[in-house]
Amino acid sequence: MTDRGVVTANETRVDEAAVEKLAAGLRGQLLRPGSAGYDDSRRVWNGMFDRRPALIARCAGTADVITALNFGRDSGLRIAVRGGGHSFPGHSVCDGGLVIDLSAMKGVRVDPAARTARAEAGARWLEFDHETQAFGLATTGGTASDTGIAGLTLGGGLGWLSSKHGLTVDNLISADVVLADGRFVMASASQNPDLFWGLRGGGGNFGVVTSFEYRVHQVGPTILGGMAVYPLNRTKEVLRFYRGFSKAAPDELTLYAGLITPPNGDTVVALVCCYCGPLDKGADVVRPLKSLGSLALDAMGPMPYVAQQRLFDDAFPAGAYYYTKADFLADLTDEAIEIFAEYAATKPSPLSGILVQTACGAASRVAPDAMAFAHRRFPYAPVIVSQWRDAVEAERNIGWARECWTALHEHAGGGVYVNDLSLDDEDRVRSGYGANYERLAALKQKYDPDNLFRLNPNIKPGG
Repeated sequence: MTDRGVVTANETRVDEAAVEKLAAGLRGQLLRPGSAGYDDSRRVWNGMFDRRPALIARCAGTADVITALNFGRDSGLRIAVRGGGHSFPGHSVCDGGLVIDLSAMKGVRVDPAARTARAEAGARWLEFDHETQAFGLATTGGTASDTGIAGLTLGGGLGWLSSKHGLTVDNLISADVVLADGRFVMASASQNPDLFWGLRGGGGNFGVVTSFEYRVHQVGPTILGGMAVYPLNRTKEVLRFYRGFSKAAPDELTLYAGLITPPNGDTVVALVCCYCGPLDKGADVVRPLKSLGSLALDAMGPMPYVAQQRLFDDAFPAGAYYYTKADFLADLTDEAIEIFAEYAATKPSPLSGILVQTACGAASRVAPDAMAFAHRRFPYAPVIVSQWRDAVEAERNIGWARECWTALHEHAGGGVYVNDLSLDDEDRVRSGYGANYERLAALKQKYDPDNLFRLNPNIKPGG
């Protein structure tokens, strides 16, 4: 606030009386620079982004979202929407504008008889899993429990159950949405089906989703999971085995490969799995993963499903600096394996790594145009994650990820997982949506013609 009674947001000046009226109209809090809690609320998981919004609306419910959105739109403010705040490119916060913060909206209601769960958009997967696992139920929910359900879902949702139960979007039944004009609607197969199509992989372009309804499945509480770890010098051999084994694996087994560094250890190559079928059969299924010889660590076996969900939590702490590059691969070729081996051995930060995610089994058997998420024919989705702790190390760590990706991209199948796009990937957004982009652009024109929701993997209205 200035001494002239206005709030200044970049070039937009908002009358203080209007701001006071907004604050009075919220059940939650309205935070401004200098407010108690402002600095904590503006911080996001990726420490690369130290942004200072003019206003943060800490929404307590859908009514607050509508009020805040109408204010931001009518005032000409840039709007960021925050769910879990786990965005790699920092879309959850903006300088000088309005943050619609959903992180206090964490309600989760499970209907065990119908096998559905409805969750508010501020919930994280650890909170969602806590509720659903009380009934032995789960849905596909990413690879780190600290991730918010909203961002993961809207981008597609790769995760530990995807081979058996599909992506997160494949399990979405309906969503409550506040549109750019302030209207509140439900999107489902029977209500606003075009919007429902776009939400399932459209990256937050069409509105503020305030709650999600998911189909949940019998999972656990005990699964076979964890990782089989091999020395880094066996990377090529292990990844070639992974290539063949992953193609023939049963749907019950979701299998990733990672070039990672355990705490206080050396970089290794790991086969990371989640087997959600009958435990008496699972031991035989996963035994080959541990049978390549010279096993550095066997951390694979029966465990609670929630432990599998938290497997990588410590590897991605809040406040570290993160930069990603990613692609989809039609196959894990020998050339790609050579690149992974080379760059895993030369990374400037031990915290960095490469994770080869998969979209196999049930996730691959959905038509590419059935929903916005288009990339069903590529089984491998490697993401190069550069992580470091000191800001002065940014250039060489970002450079490592870019160089690795440049080498890999020559062998890519086309397309990229929207949730793994980096802050400088604007020219790759179209490939993130693949053949569905033009339909998404028309949908954007219908629901957000002024591109109010543009802090996301942005789709331009009308193309």
